Amino acid sequence: MARSPARFLLLALGLCEYGHRGQEHKMTARFRDSSITHPRLGQRLELECLTTNDDSGVFWVRLDKDGTLHFIVFISSLPRTTFEGNKKTSSRFEATKSRRFYQLVVKSFMPEDEGNYFCLMNSNQMLYFSQGLPAFFPGQQHLHPTLLSSDKMSSTPCPCTIKEKELNFFCDTFIWVPLAGACLLLITALAVTVMLCQQTRRRRCRCKR
Repeated sequence: MARSPARFLLLALGLCEYGHRGQEHKMTARFRDSSITHPRLGQRLELECLTTNDDSGVFWVRLDKDGTLHFIVFISSLPRTTFEGNKKTSSRFEATKSRRFYQLVVKSFMPEDEGNYFCLMNSNQMLYFSQGLPAFFPGQQHLHPTLLSSDKMSSTPCPCTIKEKELNFFCDTFIWVPLAGACLLLITALAVTVMLCQQTRRRRCRCKR
């Protein structure tokens, strides 16, 4: 039981170290052909995700008109692809990686492919995601108001980020409160020592006389 506080201290310091090592990463989703504003029926649509970290791999997901997220593929940094159903290939999609670009291809764009496309990355237990990339047939986007508000996802703090801030606050409290108490105890001990020394000197002076 005596070792428990020491273990707890080491654990807390380790968590604090993790909290301060966090690094922000940026994700950008876009059409590979910048001239595209709306896909056409049956078109081969190429999307790409640019990230500042190419070591963690990237997820591609789609937010449909009902506000439901659909997993499409995970592209590892090796790269290796894992599609829905833990499959290595897909009849509807292709996925590749080139340097810091993670590319997704919709082989033949159909009405069920409409939605907001996001790329996501999990790095050091932190979740990062891009702005929503709307992919709709001309004149269809205004019919899906839930997708228009999906961009708010990019400005909403990730639960991991909130947790990290709470963790940093805990770490600061855990470190500074005991440190302040230790300083106060040291000052008190120093004051008591000075008083005892003064009393001892007075006694010695009386004895010599």
